[in-house]
Amino acid sequence: MLKSLVACTLCPPDSELHRVRRKFVDKASKELISQLLDDLLDDGVLMDREKESVVEKNSSRADKARDLIDTVKKKGDEASRKMIAHLHSRDPTLYSALGLSCGPPGELTCFSCRDLHPTAAEPQMEPEWSTTLIPTTNVFWREKQNDRHVYPASKHSIKNRVALLITNIKFTNERLNRSGAEEDQKNMEKLLTSLGYEVVKHLDLTAKAIDAALIEFSKHPKLKETDSVLVVIMSHGKLGAVLGVDYKNETSADETPDEFPINNIYKHLGSEKCPALLNKPKIIIIQACRGVEGGSVLISHDANPAVLCDGADQPSPSAGEEDIEDDALKCVHKEKDFLSLLSCTPDTVSYRQRDRGSFLIQYIVEVLNTFAHKDDIEELFRKVMQHFEGFAVQSRRQMPTKDRCTLTKRFYFFPGL
Repeated sequence: MLKSLVACTLCPPDSELHRVRRKFVDKASKELISQLLDDLLDDGVLMDREKESVVEKNSSRADKARDLIDTVKKKGDEASRKMIAHLHSRDPTLYSALGLSCGPPGELTCFSCRDLHPTAAEPQMEPEWSTTLIPTTNVFWREKQNDRHVYPASKHSIKNRVALLITNIKFTNERLNRSGAEEDQKNMEKLLTSLGYEVVKHLDLTAKAIDAALIEFSKHPKLKETDSVLVVIMSHGKLGAVLGVDYKNETSADETPDEFPINNIYKHLGSEKCPALLNKPKIIIIQACRGVEGGSVLISHDANPAVLCDGADQPSPSAGEEDIEDDALKCVHKEKDFLSLLSCTPDTVSYRQRDRGSFLIQYIVEVLNTFAHKDDIEELFRKVMQHFEGFAVQSRRQMPTKDRCTLTKRFYFFPGL
């Protein structure tokens, strides 16, 4: 097997190891690491002292895997090629999951060259996500400014961007508190700021206060100069509504439920009530459940999951799931230039982790950091949705959905200008 596999001529093996490094570190078992160390020692790729260093210097499985792949990668193409071949022989499942699929005999087909080496049933692989926002180039920005199918974004308008961020974390009913939402607020504020938006931030609002915050935002002086706005609301929710912090599972006949109608966003920022945003993109992101149903079936090997849901009316968790909760004088179009991304499909729930926040916000940050420098907003949202195809936590499924899209052109963030 080793002799029959050679590297794709378009992608050096050491760069292939670099591409799959993070996933290899996450998924390589102790047994596989031990086997690869022995194989590479036999091949003369590793010396005895190098093998011993990987084993003895690192206490955790992940550290051993990281040290192994980094050591081999530094040795160049031939060493990397041999490791890839042994990985194929020892663990074909992981080999395939890493995107190192076999093409014609005598050829190794890499992920980045699959369009040149098509194979059947190729796995969809995630890119190497950037942890910081990749800046766009002035050449790309100037090119798009001459495209009539792209919303205009001058350097002046980019400097006058403004966004609204509303996060509900602590509720009157403490059982509804959204553990992990602090990370969502921090991560989203960082992303919005990096994209050039001044962030108007609110924390723990009732439905009435959310409505008032949107009305106040619709009168923000920067709206006349900005090229776009983002509105991000994160809370519990139900179909068509976001829940305020005074929400009760049961209300009397004379009580008004503490629920903010999502349709009010479109009313307050639409052409009639907010002419300053006429013909400007209005991007809405809502992290909240839209019902109580789960999406499908998920499998997890984690004995202690920490995934929660943003629905307020959830049944008690079953045994083994105590840490899991389920998570709208010149005639103009009344509603135009909107695009919304909702965290889940109608009637289903969305999820978040206690230590990292909601999956939607995590994935939005990863996608925008990596692709906002070259992709328009609809393509970015599509990639966020595609990211959820690999979402797998116990018996849980989640799929975000784009809603009420009335964008007539493509909108780019042009980060870094």
